[in-house]
Amino acid sequence: MVSNSRVITQGRSLDLRRPKLPVTRPHSSGSLLYRASVTALKKVSGRLSRILQRLEDPTPKSPEPATVHLLIVDDEEAIRFSMSEYFTQHGFKVDTARELEEAEELLGNNSYEVVIQDLRLGPSDRDGLEIIKLVRNRNPETRIVVLTAYGSTEVEDELLRSGADAILRKPKPLSQVAQVIQGLVESRRPQQA
Repeated sequence: MVSNSRVITQGRSLDLRRPKLPVTRPHSSGSLLYRASVTALKKVSGRLSRILQRLEDPTPKSPEPATVHLLIVDDEEAIRFSMSEYFTQHGFKVDTARELEEAEELLGNNSYEVVIQDLRLGPSDRDGLEIIKLVRNRNPETRIVVLTAYGSTEVEDELLRSGADAILRKPKPLSQVAQVIQGLVESRRPQQA
């Protein structure tokens, strides 16, 4: 026999209505879980708002990086790609080269404020040193940043004598590389009175 939302079978009554679930209350504002949740939400919402802001306003906030033209020379595809993406997103104009010959062609056709290069583009350091000499001969004002995982004080001294402006050890966060580049670019520009 069925009556309303109950079924009676063999003398027992079964309730077919939804079971009542216990009411859960949010964590108190003082609990560790609550604070961690709020912190995570703030980080995510902050990232989302920055992304949305970039989509709404594609022009960079500061006009300086938009005019900076970089050449990135590295034989590793992943490094060229990540650096190119990072600096392009931060308003720089970026070209990349894999080897000495490609860098030589780009340097012949373009003017760069900064060259970021790996010291070793092959089995020896010679290609990296050749690029420094090439840049210095074509445009002495161009700033040169050398990235290396194989540096010694002798190699660093030779790089500085050849004309490198900065030597950074790999791995280096791109934000730190960007700070070095910004400092070099600002030191290159004439001071306005």
